[in-house]
Amino acid sequence: MDVLSDKLLMPGQMLARGVCRHLLEYDFVSIEEFTPERGKRVDVMALGPKGEIWVIECKSSRVDFTSDAKWEGYLEWCDRYFWAVDEEFPTDLLPEGTGLIIADAYNAEIIRMGSETRLAAARRAVLTRKFARHAGRRLKALRDPEL
Repeated sequence: MDVLSDKLLMPGQMLARGVCRHLLEYDFVSIEEFTPERGKRVDVMALGPKGEIWVIECKSSRVDFTSDAKWEGYLEWCDRYFWAVDEEFPTDLLPEGTGLIIADAYNAEIIRMGSETRLAAARRAVLTRKFARHAGRRLKALRDPEL
């Protein structure tokens, strides 16, 4: 099944899959392509066992990274921010203070933790509810695609 699904995924989606698999080892659940507010779409948002929220942006190439002018706007939506890239990516391009994850389609490894900036309690509550509702809608769409 993985071989077939790999052919359907874009490079960034393959990185996201490996990241999501790895985050389960830390007891983080995650959703891909999540919109915390209009005009922002994060590649992966992860919710930890203590309510911590991480955002992971997956970059499949130098061009993919340099064309992303919105990433700093995602910092206000998480406790920690990470880049997920493959082994070939020139990691010296990535900003200081952000986390680094080396990933492929099957797994990942956290190389550097992003600095922590705790979300305000009110924003965390709103974001956690939105995360849960988004995940519920996705599950319902899988179970009942005609809905």
